[in-house]
Amino acid sequence: MKNLKVDHYLSKPNKWHNEIEQLRNILLQCSLTEEFKWGKPCYSYNGTNAIIIIPLKEHCALSFFKGVLLKDTHQLLSQPGEHSQSGRWIKFVAVEEIKAIESILKNYIYEAIEIEKAGLKVVLKTIADYSIPVEFQEVLDSDATIKSAFESLTPGRQRVYLMFFAAAKQSKTRLSRIEKCIPQILIGKGMND
Repeated sequence: MKNLKVDHYLSKPNKWHNEIEQLRNILLQCSLTEEFKWGKPCYSYNGTNAIIIIPLKEHCALSFFKGVLLKDTHQLLSQPGEHSQSGRWIKFVAVEEIKAIESILKNYIYEAIEIEKAGLKVVLKTIADYSIPVEFQEVLDSDATIKSAFESLTPGRQRVYLMFFAAAKQSKTRLSRIEKCIPQILIGKGMND
């Protein structure tokens, strides 16, 4: 069943209008519930998000929330980002691409539904799975207020900080990044808040 918010979204000009419509039609044929979340058409099974259509600058993507659990027999899925743990997507730049693999897409969609029916979960890395750069560990060990503030952050915010600090190759750069981020950490904010 079509969602009125998605209808409204599609009534506005969009570079990927035809591709979104094509993907939408396929998804609706697969008995998913259409919703409008995060400003995008989103499809759920029994109240659990399964798939979302994401229009971007260079392509339009059909993104599976638990895509890492799909078999990907046709090698179509890719990670949206280097650190994506669960989601996988298939990118398109033309309606013809979608039409050419419609039956394959339906197989992926039905597999995603079966994953939801089975109640399968993706085992995500915990914050303990990320290494804490030595420079930041020293700050945490020497200042209980910063340590408490960091531990109060959501795991996602903690992970972003740790990856940002660890990405610097030189100790000097790591220290500089840590110093710049401490005020945000102390007020309970993530790097991108």
